[in-house]
Amino acid sequence: MISIVTATYNRAHLLPRLYESLQSQENKDFEWVVVNDGSVDNTENLIMEFMGENLININYIKKNNGGKHTALNIGIEAARYDYIFFVDSDDVLPVNSISVICDKIDLIKNHKNYNRISGVCGSKAHLNGQLTGTTLNKDLICNYLEFRYLYNITGDKAEVFKKKVLKEFKFPEFEGEKFCPEALVWNRIAKKYNMYFFDDVVYLCEYQSGGLTDKIFKIRKESPNSTLLYYMELYETKNISRMVRMKALINFWRFYEASDKEKYLGNFPKSILNFMLEISFKVYFSMFKLVSYFKKSV
Repeated sequence: MISIVTATYNRAHLLPRLYESLQSQENKDFEWVVVNDGSVDNTENLIMEFMGENLININYIKKNNGGKHTALNIGIEAARYDYIFFVDSDDVLPVNSISVICDKIDLIKNHKNYNRISGVCGSKAHLNGQLTGTTLNKDLICNYLEFRYLYNITGDKAEVFKKKVLKEFKFPEFEGEKFCPEALVWNRIAKKYNMYFFDDVVYLCEYQSGGLTDKIFKIRKESPNSTLLYYMELYETKNISRMVRMKALINFWRFYEASDKEKYLGNFPKSILNFMLEISFKVYFSMFKLVSYFKKSV
C-alpha cells in the first residue's frame, strides 16, 4: 500500500538504523525505494547487502548528485504503490508506523470527498520522544496552509501523499541548484487538495550536524530560484494572514540580497510593489494621524 521513499547522500553509517526500523514494522505492506543521490561512501554495497537478506521489499536506484528534491522526484516515478511516505536516511519509524498510516488511509477512503484529499499526515518526534512542534490533539481535515497558518501548527510533520498527487505536483528543478523547500510543493498541493491530519507519532527524527537543517541558510542562499519561488508564492497566497505574507516578503528580499542575483531567473510581480505601496501608505497615514494628535494636544 505504501512506498517509503528515501533520498540518501553519504549516509551509509546511518542507513542500518532506518533499515532495522523497517524490518521491525508490524505491518510490512510497503516497499522501500532508496534513491542514492551520487554517494561516494559505502551506500551501494550496504543496500545490496540489505537486498540480499530479502527481509523487506527494496527498490534501489542510483543517480548523479543533484540534491534531495531531484532524488525524491525519481523516487516518486519509481514508486509502485498508491501512497508515498518520504523518510530521511537519518531517521527511523516506530514499529507501528505503517499500521497506523494504513488505518488512517482506510479511514479516508470512506470519506465522501476522498478524491479531494491528498493524503494523511501524522506527528514527528525526536528520538527521545519529544514532539517536533505543536499538535491539535484531534483529527482534522483541512488544507496544509490552513493547518499551518489558521491553526498555527509548528514543527516538521510526517506527510504521506497519494502518488498521483505528487506526480501532479513534482519538485521544481533548476539547473545548478541542489535544494528545493518541501513546503513549496506542500503549499501548491494545499491550493487544490485537503489533507487528513492526526496526532499519532509515526516518525522519529534526529537532525544531523552538517545536514540540511543545520546548514539551511547557506543551502537556501545557494539555490535562489527555488528559495525565492517559495517565498514569492507564499507571499501571493491570499487566504493567509497579512503578517505571514509580510514575513514571506521580507525573506524574499533577504535571500535575494544574499544570493548571487545573476542566477535568479524569476520576475518581481507587480503584486509585491502594490503590497509595498499599501504598507507605505498605511505607515504614512498612521504617522499623519499621530502628528495630528500631538498637534491637538499641544
